[in-house]
Amino acid sequence: MVTRLALVALTALAVVPAVARAQDLKSTDLVKQLTQLLDQKKIDAIAAADAQNPGSYHAALYFPGTQLLVVSAKYSAPALLTELLARKDYRAVYAELTSASVPGSKLFVNDVYANGLAPKPSGSQPPDSFESGATQATFDGGWKKAKIAEADYVKSFADADAVYARLLQALINQLKSSGT
Repeated sequence: MVTRLALVALTALAVVPAVARAQDLKSTDLVKQLTQLLDQKKIDAIAAADAQNPGSYHAALYFPGTQLLVVSAKYSAPALLTELLARKDYRAVYAELTSASVPGSKLFVNDVYANGLAPKPSGSQPPDSFESGATQATFDGGWKKAKIAEADYVKSFADADAVYARLLQALINQLKSSGT
């Protein structure tokens, strides 16, 4: 009986797609931290200068329980964004980055339900998406429909999740240090 159960378990693992056993999700815990901080501070937006890339900025707009939108981009008039950051006008930074960033520099994450990127939505939940320059990925689990290999889909997801985690950490650091 035990052998039969072990065989069934091994067979189930073999048929579960790699995307379902996806690597450790880096963004999940960070989104939770960020949204808790935003809720505690009673704000729905945060922004920060990118400490590693002068002239680049990150911003997030949060709709509690519904969505977290995160953008990162270079901006051609950094003095304006520096002034907006000093005034803690994070929504304005978000608006500037989404509409007037340096072409080709923008990263945009649509985290449906603000729960971290998922390689495939659960139930009837819409998929998360990630946009970098001219490349856009929708994480709906449909690598066949997208006519790409499953391994490429999994790698694309892992790369997006790692970038998203880096942006989230920068925004968390901003919230913790700014006294907002």
